[in-house]
Amino acid sequence: MSKLNEIFGSNVFNDSVMRERLPKAVYKALRKTIDEGTTLDPSVAEVVAGAMKDWAIEKGATHFTHWFQPMTNITAEKHDSFISPTADGKVIMEFSGKELIKGEPDASSFPSGGLRATFEARGYTAWDCTSPAFIKDGSLCIPTAFCSYTGEALDKKTPLLRSMEALSKQAIRVLRALGNTTANRVITTVGPEQEYFIIDKKMYDSRKDLIFTGRTLFGAKAPKGQELEDHYFGSIKERVSEFMKELDEELWKLGISAKTKHNEVAPAQHELAPIFNTTNIATDHNQLTMEIMKKVALRHGLVCLLHEKPFAGINGSGKHNNWSMSTDEGVNLLDPGKTPHENKQFLLFLCAVIKAVDDYADLLRVSAANPGNDHRLGANEAPPAIISIFVGDQLQDILDQIEKGGVTSSKVSDLMEIGVTTLPALPKDTTDRNRTSPFAFTGNKFEFRMVPSSASIAAPNFTLNTIVAEVLSGIADRLEKAQDVETEIDKILFEIVKEHKKIVFNGNGYSEEWIQEAERRGLPNIRTTVESIKALIQEKNLEVMEKHGVLSRIEMKSRYEISLEHYIKTINIEALTMLDMAKKQILPAVIRFATGLAESINTIKSTGVDADVTAQSELLVEVSSLTASLKNKIKELETSVDKASSLHGDTYEQAAFCRFDVFEKMNALRSDADKLETIVDKEVWPFPTYGDILFNI
Repeated sequence: MSKLNEIFGSNVFNDSVMRERLPKAVYKALRKTIDEGTTLDPSVAEVVAGAMKDWAIEKGATHFTHWFQPMTNITAEKHDSFISPTADGKVIMEFSGKELIKGEPDASSFPSGGLRATFEARGYTAWDCTSPAFIKDGSLCIPTAFCSYTGEALDKKTPLLRSMEALSKQAIRVLRALGNTTANRVITTVGPEQEYFIIDKKMYDSRKDLIFTGRTLFGAKAPKGQELEDHYFGSIKERVSEFMKELDEELWKLGISAKTKHNEVAPAQHELAPIFNTTNIATDHNQLTMEIMKKVALRHGLVCLLHEKPFAGINGSGKHNNWSMSTDEGVNLLDPGKTPHENKQFLLFLCAVIKAVDDYADLLRVSAANPGNDHRLGANEAPPAIISIFVGDQLQDILDQIEKGGVTSSKVSDLMEIGVTTLPALPKDTTDRNRTSPFAFTGNKFEFRMVPSSASIAAPNFTLNTIVAEVLSGIADRLEKAQDVETEIDKILFEIVKEHKKIVFNGNGYSEEWIQEAERRGLPNIRTTVESIKALIQEKNLEVMEKHGVLSRIEMKSRYEISLEHYIKTINIEALTMLDMAKKQILPAVIRFATGLAESINTIKSTGVDADVTAQSELLVEVSSLTASLKNKIKELETSVDKASSLHGDTYEQAAFCRFDVFEKMNALRSDADKLETIVDKEVWPFPTYGDILFNI
């Protein structure tokens, strides 16, 4: 057995471990709950808890924790030991079914958007048996959902699980209408590609902005950036390679199928991609991946940056959320097959996604919004803030045929002759890729490319699941009533293509022409996170989430408040950090440099030597002028920060002020500081520059 076979999943209470350690009847009952969504019998949980405890202790675990995902964008855990005191002063190791199923963390200390007051502290974690338990840092970690005392979801997992059930229910209705009597569930799957930066810890420790905010608030462009495109897929540096090797092994132990690793476009930027998994498990795994990345990096004297835009002037990081739907029989509903024009099932599910994305573009946009992503979306590195769908040449041709009244053919791919006799002829895909599209069809899945690198993938996926479930619900209603299902399918396809073709765009999403064209088509261009958050309280969005039981109105409104509060706090922390660095580091350094210049000019003049000090004098004037401007910008930013903190009435008004006033004044302050960095002596400049950070590993 290879080393990989030995370590993969070695720290996971997975199916093979359950099959080995659980009585057959208990194993079958648990599998029935996992596979079919039936209610879990408490007696089954009791047996599972005992087996789980014994396995964990054998692996060296001393504690257990309910591992959950509150609205903080990171995971949470409260650890309890397995020990239970005995009368003779010793201890025994215990873990009950009740402890497995239910935990009680303090709900008031997590973001709740007004759902919980400070004095209302009770909250519950509930075991999610569909995501396997695992061992991390000497503790048995039990994936759980997190809800309030009154039953509202306070986490990312609960709406995701609800949405998976909602989509499965509606998709099965459609499949039944199409004559499929054997599939029982439809499962959404995801493969999230994770981008990140790796930098030296010594450089990180010298930058307060990186420590407090995860991104550089100051920094002039280095002489070299990514313009030579020599980092992309380049040879991985030895120090980074060693980090990646250990990262892979740590992820494999947790059953995370880390598959691909490579250098990304920007210097010091990299990417990791896993194999597809069910959406719930993939979400858990991605949270673990981000956590393990940070821990392993520190062991190598490195720091992993997951912020969407840690450095200005070069590419930022995102997550490519590859999403698809499959039956429990293994049929991918988004697989076109060899003749997609004849595959009505595929065309129906494809058009359902197209309609869903068009109808709920604003909801999909806010699912990929956070303060960091505002720096990234729309630049020549990431999709624009306009939601559109790329389908490629073959499917575009089929959609055109549908609109004209009937589909009769599919474009066939050719072999690509490279022109070298020793090289094989390569099968050519039916369409090219489009990296400028925010939502691209890529063979048998959709790639949602807008997702922020630091965020949980739960919100984009429960949003996708829900809006597609809504469209499938309407399709199922029609098919179930239809006298002639085939004719009704043709009508549905024609209507969707005709009404929603405006969302399909196969061209260059970076171009100015597309922005103008999108406006003519009536597609929303929601440029900022603050503006996008309004979608959470739009009536149509409240209705769709409520209808499918994914989020109630009160839960949606709480997320509206949480999102605004998070934005306000993020900008406030960034502004305060900027002021601290500008006043305590940059200003003193610049004044020292200017003082040195003035002293050198006076020294030369005092010698009586007829020397030309024009260069020194001009430099002194330039530095002094920029310093005075910097000082004024500091005052202006301080005034804006104070005003923002005084706006307590309307949370949206406060967030909008942070974005359109505080944020802009931060940019103005940075502009002066970055100009000063380019002319002040490097030995005087108070922290590492972009050149130091990006090219020193």
